[in-house]
Amino acid sequence: MHPRWLIVLLFGLSIIGPFRLWAEDGLIPVQLPGGVVIHAEIADTPKKRGEGLMYRDHLAKDRGMLFTFDQAQPWTFWMKNTRIPLDIIWMNEKKQIIHIARNVPICTRTDDSCPQYQPNDPALYVLELGGGEAARLKLEKGSKLQFRVP
Repeated sequence: MHPRWLIVLLFGLSIIGPFRLWAEDGLIPVQLPGGVVIHAEIADTPKKRGEGLMYRDHLAKDRGMLFTFDQAQPWTFWMKNTRIPLDIIWMNEKKQIIHIARNVPICTRTDDSCPQYQPNDPALYVLELGGGEAARLKLEKGSKLQFRVP
């Protein structure tokens, strides 16, 4: 192999490499207004959205779950089978925060009577973070997040 092609190949792998790791581990970077990056699992199918963060005992401070939808609606969330308090952050099509449910408590009820949470306005994206993280990261209604949905 000619040395120049080797350089092109190595340069190409350095560009593709991080994307490939990102795609394989299923996490996407979500940049917050202060520059902090949250690595979010993507919930983009009915099954993934239905399960969400259920049955998890821990969520690291730099982790979350990003729910994506085909159309904007005031999507409803609940905490059934969710073992950790969460902040639920709804965003519009511009990735601007329209509503935050802060420190939503777990629900230990075994029936389907857990409280439901939803915004007043339509949302296209919802980000779940550990309870208290939205306040710690100074996220507010109107803040704009940056991410690219695969």
